[in-house]
Amino acid sequence: MKEASELRRTAAKLADGREIIYFDDTPDAPPRTAVDTRDLPASQPHSEVRRDPLTGERVAMAAHRQTRTYKPPADLCPLCPTSPGKPTEIPESSYDVAVFENRFPSFAEDVPEVPSTVDGMDMVARAAGRGRCEVVCFTSDHNTSFGQLTPHRVRTVVDVWADRTEAFGRIPGVAQVFPFENRGEEIGVTLHHPHGQIYGYPFVTPKTERMLSVAGEYFAEHGRHVMGDVLAAERAVGTRIVAEGEHWTAFVPAAARWPVEVHVVPHRQVPDLPALTDAERDDFADLYLRVLHLMDALYDRQLPYIAAWHQAPVRTGRDLAWLHLEVFSVLRTKDKLKYLAGSESGMGVWINDVTPEQIAERLRG
Repeated sequence: MKEASELRRTAAKLADGREIIYFDDTPDAPPRTAVDTRDLPASQPHSEVRRDPLTGERVAMAAHRQTRTYKPPADLCPLCPTSPGKPTEIPESSYDVAVFENRFPSFAEDVPEVPSTVDGMDMVARAAGRGRCEVVCFTSDHNTSFGQLTPHRVRTVVDVWADRTEAFGRIPGVAQVFPFENRGEEIGVTLHHPHGQIYGYPFVTPKTERMLSVAGEYFAEHGRHVMGDVLAAERAVGTRIVAEGEHWTAFVPAAARWPVEVHVVPHRQVPDLPALTDAERDDFADLYLRVLHLMDALYDRQLPYIAAWHQAPVRTGRDLAWLHLEVFSVLRTKDKLKYLAGSESGMGVWINDVTPEQIAERLRG
């Protein structure tokens, strides 16, 4: 399809000093020279991380996010290209893929220091929420979706994710890089323009810690990767397979939590997106579009979903982590939502109203 080197990368600054990067995959894309003319005050995020003394879990506090843009009309979308009289977060009049620092981040590189404990309670550790958060605009077309992109554009987005993963990994204090997409109001999306985000966490997330722990125990006992064995078993059985490519397989996990849940897994162990070959990136683009089309066909509507990349932490677990994408939806019927109610939210025990085998069969049509 193409190589990452064919992308033209142009970095610039927004009016408040935040970075914006244009990734152009069309040969005739104009030079990116537009200037952000908005009168924006400097962004002053105040993020901190507190540790729950009872569970050990970390909670990020970012109260400044309460003032972020909320469901603007399409003609005032901040992710569309700038037009006469309507400046946006993207100063150019068009773009292919654009990435910029979030003005309302959960984590940021320049947050102020905080005391090491909360109100002097030694058991409640506290730290500045240092990291980075970026917005990834997949296209300048406000009225499309990721599933309607061309394979060429999806490959570009994969290259962008890989580029930013490497860049985040060079930031002091970033421990894990998480690219993701939220789609649909049912998920809580406040901007309808096709976009995703990337979080650079200052710690390894609980789910990743747990997965690495299980993978380590499995490898110590069997001498093999647990994801590799799961993938081989799923492909052999075939019951929960949704779609397959040369380098990737999409399947519903045997212990799926969500009413619609698909894991897209490469056929070899790679720790993160930058480690993928050109062939693997091309194959993912084709397969993922097939998966999204099947998901949208399930209820004959655009399915609300979260797409979450699981990558190795920046500095640990790279020999055990197995890159994969989880795509899941809260929709359990065409007009009914799966709520995380008492058991899920209170006890962390999931109840799924649909079996994984039913999900896979319905997705295959």
